[in-house]
Amino acid sequence: MTDVQYILNTFLLLMSGALVFWMAAGFAMLESGLVRTKNTTAILTKNICLYSLSCIIFFLIGYQIMYGSISDGDHSGYSDFFFQVVFVATAASIISGTIAERMKFWSFMIFVAVLSAFIYPLQGAWTWGGGFLSEAGFSDFAGSTIVHSVGGWAALAGVLLLGARHGKYKKDGKTNLIPPSNLPLATLGTFVLWLGWFGFNGGSQLAMATREDANAISAVFVNTNIAAAAGVITAAILTQILYKKIDLTMVLNGALAGLVAITAGPDYPTMGLAIVIGAVGAGFAVLAIPMFDKAKIDDPVGALSVHLVAGIWGTLAVGIFNSEVSFMAQLGGIGMIGSFVFLSSFVVWYIIKLVMGLRVSLEDETQGIDISEFGQTAYSFDNYQQLSSEGVR
Repeated sequence: MTDVQYILNTFLLLMSGALVFWMAAGFAMLESGLVRTKNTTAILTKNICLYSLSCIIFFLIGYQIMYGSISDGDHSGYSDFFFQVVFVATAASIISGTIAERMKFWSFMIFVAVLSAFIYPLQGAWTWGGGFLSEAGFSDFAGSTIVHSVGGWAALAGVLLLGARHGKYKKDGKTNLIPPSNLPLATLGTFVLWLGWFGFNGGSQLAMATREDANAISAVFVNTNIAAAAGVITAAILTQILYKKIDLTMVLNGALAGLVAITAGPDYPTMGLAIVIGAVGAGFAVLAIPMFDKAKIDDPVGALSVHLVAGIWGTLAVGIFNSEVSFMAQLGGIGMIGSFVFLSSFVVWYIIKLVMGLRVSLEDETQGIDISEFGQTAYSFDNYQQLSSEGVR
């Protein structure tokens, strides 16, 4: 390998990692826009802290379990670590939205530490680390299962023990709609995530020093983009049919579901097939959101539908549409990873619940976690009202 090839490959991972890092901001904005204003500071604090803790713990423990020591290959070992660590933080960010508005901050952070140190790296070693699932033919190009469904399974285990937000479900089983606080912020967060996904999927080519690699990355980019676009339009059409109005929150989740679905295999399909994969992923997500509500599984941001359900679909789609990949290998990998992550996460969440509790008090939840745990609100409404009354904007 020449120095130029080594430099180009390293540059790809560094720049792609920087794009994926920006997804942390996307998750923070998306979640902040979809929760109530009284919990915005909590969401923002969780997102910046979970990213930081994931980086440290994955460096100290997780990377060694998943890949061994940091070493140079076709690219710098440091660039590989940087690219991999932002994926860990993405999995943790998925959990953050699902348990929003009622979980204790430090209980969540302890789980993030365990996820980054053991749960995520162990299943990653079975696949991207060259383990038995990889040898069995399981294929997940950029992490529909290895990242997104892992976050979804861990979140599902946590929310089952945590319970729903107070007042979310009526005694007769009907759902109380808790409206989002800031749709412009949620929309901006979705666009930021869409942008970061080009690094997420494009960087997973892991090389760009040849014409073939450059063409492959280009195909990944266009397939990623058009799958998200298909998800948007599918969600808009479905909500118009189902609810007689277009639901923006569903449209945003449709974009993300399309992105999650294509992530397992953005390298092989035609653009037309990428549209199908993204559209079906969004359709599953739109239909799954009310199904989780019927089961009284409270997910404030729809992360289970987007990352778990669409992630499963995207991974299966590789086995359906890619003749070089076995459907049974895909199904077996999903089952193995899902079972391990859900069960191990459930045990960890349960231990945390016994030792220090998972949930804030009803009084703190009603008041808002911003005040009870962080002592400050994200929006100074009192100051704004005072300035308005004085004629100052």
